[in-house]
Amino acid sequence: MKTADTAYIAETAGTADTAAPPRAAADAAGRRGHLAADLRAVRVLWQREVIRFGRNRLRIAMSVIMPMMFLLVFGTGLNAAVPAEQDATSDFRAFFFPGVLLMAVQAPAMAAGASIVWDRQAGFLRQLLVAPVRRPPLLTGTCLGGATAGLGYALPVLCLAGLVGIPYRPELLLVLAELALIAFAFTSLGVLVAVCAKHPETFQIVIGLCMMPLLFLSGAVFPASGLPGWLGTVVSLNPLTYAVDALRRTLPGEGVSGLGDRAAGPQWGDWTPSVPAELGCVAVLAALALTVATYRFARSE
Repeated sequence: MKTADTAYIAETAGTADTAAPPRAAADAAGRRGHLAADLRAVRVLWQREVIRFGRNRLRIAMSVIMPMMFLLVFGTGLNAAVPAEQDATSDFRAFFFPGVLLMAVQAPAMAAGASIVWDRQAGFLRQLLVAPVRRPPLLTGTCLGGATAGLGYALPVLCLAGLVGIPYRPELLLVLAELALIAFAFTSLGVLVAVCAKHPETFQIVIGLCMMPLLFLSGAVFPASGLPGWLGTVVSLNPLTYAVDALRRTLPGEGVSGLGDRAAGPQWGDWTPSVPAELGCVAVLAALALTVATYRFARSE
């Protein structure tokens, strides 16, 4: 009888040990569950922005036509006004082309921030906040969706590179990757403004006051080096300056290099930052904007 009782107790203890996993295993399973929920939320919000992008065909057409007009009309006029270099390959439109790409990426990427403002007005944002998902993935999915939409707007403009003397080479794939990072930075800035601005009118005013000066002080129209006084300091401190210069230095062909000193990029003293360093500045801007937006989003909503 004593042997049977001992066997029963041992069997019961083994069953209890099997039924109750260790605390570490339970914590690991909980972390995996949270990670799966976060990734699912990121995917759903990314897909939402992509679907919204695909359904608004009129907006796609207008967002592509505007950069094309800047390139073909404004760029051609400046190309005729600027004295030509001895090199026949020099074309001011090639110098202006990275700025046009930036314009194409900017508007749709910033629209992702506007969607947060309208979701707050419609009550959809409140429904998201009661979901069993942490808040950082909500903003991350929106930023990824806005960056994808911005890249979709920039792709048709990039196909016009041959019109300004930029050849179609594999380097354009690197330009596409850089545009994805720049679009993510734009979306992060838009999301930061959206979590701070409670009304759509306020969001539009702040975006208009911030983005146009950043764009025109980025070296998209004039070179970033050799500028006098305060203007050179402001252009050097503008993160978009390094985005434009990275695109300009990655684009293939001799159209930009034939412009000589007019194609010079920003300088830190006697040192010219490399393309990876410039992209690092853009990545830091995107990470900083997303981090601050997440902090404000967690406190204000």
